[in-house]
Amino acid sequence: MITTKNCVIRLSRYKNALNRFKSLGFVKVFSDNLADAVGVTSSQVRKDFSLFGISGNKKGGYKVDELVDKINIILGKNEIQQVVLVGAGHMGKALLKYKGFEKEGMKIVACFDIDQTKLNREALTPILPAKEMKDFVQIRQIRVGIIAVPDAAAQAVLDQMLEAGIKGVLNFAPITLRGAEDTVVNNVNIELELENVIYYVNALGKAQQAQ
Repeated sequence: MITTKNCVIRLSRYKNALNRFKSLGFVKVFSDNLADAVGVTSSQVRKDFSLFGISGNKKGGYKVDELVDKINIILGKNEIQQVVLVGAGHMGKALLKYKGFEKEGMKIVACFDIDQTKLNREALTPILPAKEMKDFVQIRQIRVGIIAVPDAAAQAVLDQMLEAGIKGVLNFAPITLRGAEDTVVNNVNIELELENVIYYVNALGKAQQAQ
């Protein structure tokens, strides 16, 4: 089933909210609880769940543990998802150090780079020559990759990933990339997002001064 990106984002937010409820001792929740936690309407919650055949009880609500398990299966987090990373620069190294991936069912199993001085086969997550990526991906049947290279190299890296068989890419290079129709490329431009935040902070300050 192909759903909208916004629906998938909401599923992730529901799961995070459910984990918070669980930490507070909740055994069951209602759509109203999830709606308030995520910032949507209760009807939107029920609509999203109905797309995946998830139903609750009007009087009993949803069992937290069962709902988390169902959402994890939908998001593909019921098993560890192996991921490769290309780019061992500042962003790449930060991603390699991030401990939250495995908690969310993802693991960077290898990093690739063209800079010989950055290679380290003995590292906990090995940093390997870029030319070895295709064989590595195909042998392990890896479907997800992360790009953390300069913008000038990003398209070539994407092409190499797709040729190797990767179907989903998270792109941190400051350039918008597009893959083939049967692939998914999510572009994350941190500088652009920060600029948007700064703009709205400044606009809010000017509006308050004008009052």
